[in-house]
Amino acid sequence: MTRAIPKQTKADLKRGAVVQQKFSRAKIACYLGSVTMSAVSNLSPILFITFHEIYGISYTLLGLLAVFCFGVQLGIDLVFSFFAKHFDIHKTVRLTPAFAVVGFIVYAAMPPLFPDFAYLWLVIGTLLFSVAAGLCEVLLSPVIAAIPAENPEHEMAKLHSAYAWGTVAVVIVSTLLLKLFSPARWYLVAGLLALIPLIDFVLFSRAELPPVPVNAAGGKRGIPKGLGLCVCFIIVCGVSELTMNQWCSSFLERAVGLPKALGDIFGLALFAALMGVGRTLYAKRGKNIYRTLYIGVLGAFFCYLVAAISPLPIISLAACVLTGLFVAMLWPGTLIFMEEKYPNPGVVAFALMAAGGDAGASLGPQMVGAVVDGFLANEWAQSLAVRLSLTPEQLGMKAAMLIAALFPLIGILLLSYMKRFYAKREKEFPKI
Repeated sequence: MTRAIPKQTKADLKRGAVVQQKFSRAKIACYLGSVTMSAVSNLSPILFITFHEIYGISYTLLGLLAVFCFGVQLGIDLVFSFFAKHFDIHKTVRLTPAFAVVGFIVYAAMPPLFPDFAYLWLVIGTLLFSVAAGLCEVLLSPVIAAIPAENPEHEMAKLHSAYAWGTVAVVIVSTLLLKLFSPARWYLVAGLLALIPLIDFVLFSRAELPPVPVNAAGGKRGIPKGLGLCVCFIIVCGVSELTMNQWCSSFLERAVGLPKALGDIFGLALFAALMGVGRTLYAKRGKNIYRTLYIGVLGAFFCYLVAAISPLPIISLAACVLTGLFVAMLWPGTLIFMEEKYPNPGVVAFALMAAGGDAGASLGPQMVGAVVDGFLANEWAQSLAVRLSLTPEQLGMKAAMLIAALFPLIGILLLSYMKRFYAKREKEFPKI
């Protein structure tokens, strides 16, 4: 005999369904905002080699595009960390996609028109759409967190899985279009990407948004240090995820010797696909976030190590791809971990976390570009490359990946300390 569901339970289910329907458009707009972020993060890396060959832009300057991108996002994060109460959150969320639309148009249209100043226009376009990415990063997570849900951490994982699957789509579609149009017409790809934030702008303009708390849950002793640990850990996560994300394509093409199309589709796209698989699986079945984070940093360490030292292209490719699975839950998982320790954290806490992530995301890609250029200019590195039967560029990229492996290793040590710290805090403040 089937037990009847209590009236209150039925009412709760009905109320929950009404709430989900009420904010369904807002959730879709947030997911599309994550896709916009993936377009912002991945467009330049896909075009690194194209820009180097067409405009003669150095790898250091190409790496600086990533620094500008995440540096602007970091600036947005810091502004909202200290001045969030001065912003109308709903209006800011609705206007965010407009910055991306303008940024993509400038990025696509101006360099072909003014090739002598191509890098300047790439920087301006990058700055504009990076404002949108920064606002998305700060505001989308608290919007999703503010929508009542049975499993809030699963909803957070869904939001970040949209970023990963968006990366897959952006990489595959962009690579195929570059193959169809030829790399010389790269601007058509960049222009088409402007359609994503344009659609998102329309969605947000018609969506009902939930009330979003501004101030972080606080007032209890120990919270600043606890949040500081989470911020430090997400810095490591940013380096671990974005270094491979930004340089996977170029690494596989230049250091491993794979054709660009194969490097993009079977490298970067599969990296993003496994990242999406990891986040989607956690959204459906994930439970132990600490264990998930520990496995993530441990696996990322070994993947970077293998990618850097393996002499076999297929092994290096597999290591690059598998990195996507291991870093999948590092960034969103740290947000989930923070929410578990400090419920209802608000925009300020999310902004601090985003600042840490963007600091790492800026550091990693720029470090790779600087190491590669350093090896290209160093006579000792050039002679070492000859002895190893490598080009200086190949040796530089492998060395950069080896250095990048140190960051997930630091993450392992930091996470172990965080476990002890929070165990102690929970004894002193059991409600935290």
